[in-house]
Amino acid sequence: MTDTPVPATPAPAPTTLGELRATGATARPVKAEIRANLLARLAAGEPTLPGMVGFEDTVLPEVERALIAGHDLVLLGERGQGKTRLIRTLVGLLDEWTPVLVGSELNEHPLAPISVWAHRQIAEHGDATPVGWLHRSERFGEKLATPDTSVGDLIGDVDPIKVAEGRTLGDPETVHYGLVPRTNRGIFSVNELPDLAERIQVALLNVLEERDIQIRGYRVRLPLDLLLVASANPEDYTNRGRIITPLKDRFGAEVRTHYPIELADEIRLLEQEARTSGLGAPGGQEALDAPVVPQHLVEIVARFTRLVRESSHVDQRSGVSARFAIAGLETVAASAVRRAAVAGETRPVARVVDLPSVVPASRGKVEFADAGSDPDDDRELEILEHLLRQATAQTFRARCAGLDLTGLQEHFTGGETVESGDLVPAPALLGQLGTVPRLAELLGRLGVPEGDQSAEQAAAAVEFALEGLHLTRRLAKDTDGGRTVYGA
Repeated sequence: MTDTPVPATPAPAPTTLGELRATGATARPVKAEIRANLLARLAAGEPTLPGMVGFEDTVLPEVERALIAGHDLVLLGERGQGKTRLIRTLVGLLDEWTPVLVGSELNEHPLAPISVWAHRQIAEHGDATPVGWLHRSERFGEKLATPDTSVGDLIGDVDPIKVAEGRTLGDPETVHYGLVPRTNRGIFSVNELPDLAERIQVALLNVLEERDIQIRGYRVRLPLDLLLVASANPEDYTNRGRIITPLKDRFGAEVRTHYPIELADEIRLLEQEARTSGLGAPGGQEALDAPVVPQHLVEIVARFTRLVRESSHVDQRSGVSARFAIAGLETVAASAVRRAAVAGETRPVARVVDLPSVVPASRGKVEFADAGSDPDDDRELEILEHLLRQATAQTFRARCAGLDLTGLQEHFTGGETVESGDLVPAPALLGQLGTVPRLAELLGRLGVPEGDQSAEQAAAAVEFALEGLHLTRRLAKDTDGGRTVYGA
């Protein structure tokens, strides 16, 4: 499975070897194909690997140089840094369609056959040899490395059924090919490479250098044409014994990935990857619009993720995956949808009161360096709750610095309170406050477009302001379960 879209153009017309030859087609190695398409994108000023956020000035130039050089490469990085996503995006650099011999297990080019079967087909049928077309989305293979992965899985093995049919063991056609040969003329990925047993790593040596394979002592000379890409955790990759040195030497390039360096990249990544638009319930009697997550809440989740990554309480070797932030934002949106369904609102808009739902949902995605032996210890939750408050305070200072909120504070001078909660609808919240001074200015600061302003957006902005005033010690706050009361 790849992220490549459905075919943009229909397959080319030639269906026989003769018709293909008549077009002047030539067989081009897969690395030359990738290089040509990459250089064309660079020359046109187009994104070379679209969707890779935050890698534009760091990772992508290294990957581009490796691909131009024709190198196999290994991506090193902690979990959730986009390594697999980057590898799958490489498929977009292949030609959209490529000719193959119909029936070939190895995706052989009709003008450059490599197997005994393919040579026999062409000898028997000549220019009438059937030709098919393979879309680039089908030219990608991957294997998650596990300790029980076998040589047969990756390279192949002798098929006993074919032997029983009368073929000899030395016959190349007795081989059942593994994942690597079946991805010939494409891109093959080995995820978490150090988890492969050493004898399996040895089996990859010839694939990377000599481009042939050996199966049970029989040397099957197959000049495989593929780009091999692997991913690994840096600590496992550099530890002696986890990966054999000769295999490391065969990779032409090592590229280090990283988490988003800038806050803006973290936010862009969240907005791109979080699937929140499909959480509504369009149509029917209980219709709900797609949830809206205001910009300031997206920023809070992004800051929260960065604070968790930087925390001394978190195991830095494990890292904090981008999926931590994505799942957190989706949980916030889901909380807003739940409130809207219960309260009878049609337009779910997330508010600060939805943020606490992120903590218990994301706890399992973080490995704590100082975790206690008691699985019921609440210290981990306390750490995450503290970091979430810190992220909220940082966002409030960044977005509302210099904004006069004394009018909002004055509402509480007579001892009044405002009650909120994860099931309190927007009209009920705003009704407790009456007219909110400088509301339009507050909404503008929080990036709400003028035409998009609504009671739900106003409630989200006001609640953020109340929480910010509390975190800057200008308002009191009392929390009991899902009930929150602000007061002087």
